[in-house]
Amino acid sequence: MKTKDLKNKNEADLKKLLNESQKKLQEMKFNLSLGKLKNTKAIHQLKKDIARILTIMKSNEKESRK
Repeated sequence: MKTKDLKNKNEADLKKLLNESQKKLQEMKFNLSLGKLKNTKAIHQLKKDIARILTIMKSNEKESRK
């Protein structure tokens, strides 16, 4: 997911996207432990996407305080 796309979303959409991403990460980790996951790089990419979402949310929060 691109940072530009995330900056255009509102707070509610970001929270929803974050929640979905965290659930998907949990499922992927579970499938990895069972040996069902073939693409382990997808876990790394999903973690980076979650970090991007959290960063955008934090910066939006700081901007709203000013």
